[in-house]
Amino acid sequence: MTALADQKNEPRKAGKNALLIFWMGLIFVFVAGFLIFFYIPPAADIGAAQPIAFSHRVHAGIKNIQCQFCHSYVGRSSFPGIPPVEKCLYCHKYVIANHPEIQKEHMYFNTKTPTPWKKVFYLPEHVFFNHQRHIKKDIACQECHGPVETMDRLKGKKFKMGFCITCHKARGANLDCWLACHN
Repeated sequence: MTALADQKNEPRKAGKNALLIFWMGLIFVFVAGFLIFFYIPPAADIGAAQPIAFSHRVHAGIKNIQCQFCHSYVGRSSFPGIPPVEKCLYCHKYVIANHPEIQKEHMYFNTKTPTPWKKVFYLPEHVFFNHQRHIKKDIACQECHGPVETMDRLKGKKFKMGFCITCHKARGANLDCWLACHN
């Protein structure tokens, strides 16, 4: 008689377990979705915070200032150059000079301290990249660095060999490792 009673109760237990598993799964999906939404957007598509809130969107986009104005060594050197404090104050001594972010720049200038910008683009140490060669071939900065004129903060990128090789093949450029990059 007890075996018959156990058989009658088993469908109820299975139904309760299925309902419990369903609710636990639903809660898990909800919590996971919330955590993903909370921790990833909107900060996932912007780069590191800089010591001064500099906007490439405003400077390169709205104001249409050419990359070479601030990165003045890019056309004649292998290193693009980070703008010195004086370069920023060339304009900002007069333009929104009392803005809190510009006041930070004045503080760097007055203390003769270079602005501690954070690097956002990385190449492996064994790679020699010559910006000058690319500028002379009229390759736009955006082809490697993305549409900087649309970004407030640049999203960093670690350049890898495949990226360069794909571009070199498409343009018929030098693919000799030691002559092109590894010297």
